[in-house]
Amino acid sequence: MPFNGSRVATLSLAAAFSMVVSGAALAQKKYDTGASDTEIKIGNIMPYSGPASAYGVIGKTEAAYFKMINDKGGINGRKINFISYDDAYSPPKTVEQARKLVESDEVLLIFNSLGTPPNTAIHKYMNAKKVPQLFVATGATKWNDPKHFPWTMGWQPSYQAETRIYAKYILKNMPNAKIAVLYQNDDYGKDYLKGLVDGLGAKAKTMIVAQESYETSEPTIDNHIVKLKASGADVFVNITTPKFAAQAIKKIAEIQWKPTHFLNNVSASVGSVIKPAGYENSQNIISAAYLKDASDPQWNKDPGMEAFYAFMKKDFPEGNVLDGGTVVGYSVAATLVKVLTQCGDNLTRANVMKQAASLKDYEIGTLLPGIKINTSATDFAPISSLKLMKFKGEKWELFGDVISADVSG
Repeated sequence: MPFNGSRVATLSLAAAFSMVVSGAALAQKKYDTGASDTEIKIGNIMPYSGPASAYGVIGKTEAAYFKMINDKGGINGRKINFISYDDAYSPPKTVEQARKLVESDEVLLIFNSLGTPPNTAIHKYMNAKKVPQLFVATGATKWNDPKHFPWTMGWQPSYQAETRIYAKYILKNMPNAKIAVLYQNDDYGKDYLKGLVDGLGAKAKTMIVAQESYETSEPTIDNHIVKLKASGADVFVNITTPKFAAQAIKKIAEIQWKPTHFLNNVSASVGSVIKPAGYENSQNIISAAYLKDASDPQWNKDPGMEAFYAFMKKDFPEGNVLDGGTVVGYSVAATLVKVLTQCGDNLTRANVMKQAASLKDYEIGTLLPGIKINTSATDFAPISSLKLMKFKGEKWELFGDVISADVSG
């Protein structure tokens, strides 16, 4: 074949141009540990065993959601590698698992790990390591502190905000109430209690007539319920996790105490709390919600919930649609996918936090109408609204308007 100088020159130029283009493309891609052209490694810690094991379904739902995303091609062509460990709701175990995820598994971030005491145990570590502790599964107010803890962000409405709403309702509708409180003796329980006390203001000292705290190691809280009834209280504020919430509802019915009963949102699941405690024992309990209730037929034709039901049927058939944890897992996983999609090819830990703090009126089909996700560099509280609801028959019935859950309000 005769030598063709112009052809060689053209090929050389084409090759050079190709190298420049591919080099520019490579330059645009930024990765930290846990991310690559093909994978995004996400860590998670859940209580699959122990006193808070009812919440384990959240992690299982998230795993199913990410598998669904991977089956559809992943996020910008990258598959999610979801590594989830059990800590049995034990803070020392949480520390062990977090170190394993960050230092051994080398994840990009730790996502939606559950519980206030467990997350508190790794709070400083995650920020010292500059690894995102993203969308923690707890409503403690302290997760919204971007100035001091820029690598930690909550997701659900804060506990203090929720009990402030109950306090507002009590002051308006039951100004002479005698309030009894049962709370878990840890940061989670104390945060909820603080919101109630702050919400009642000067009246807290006279209106709260009895307080009982319990340890998660206690097999039953029956004796606490008996003591609270003896106080003569006509309002009961129930700050407990699912196992103990179901026990409290049963015991109240057994001893025929009939207070106005406020149940914290974290235990408002029909499947894991109300049904085991008995529908007949749960009538007229008041709680607050930000997510649609899968047991409520009013959402049967709702597009957002139809997508959720379809996911449960196809991708997580072993899950219980009535368990509120499945809606939570689905919703928070969708939020993370949104954030990672926004990251594009810049999958650095700093950009993950930047995108998480740049959500504007983001709507998930499972959120109640009027509730949207908003964050900023100075606001790490994605959801800040709730709606009151009352248990009737076999489902929760929403009432009133969407209430802003601004703690400072």
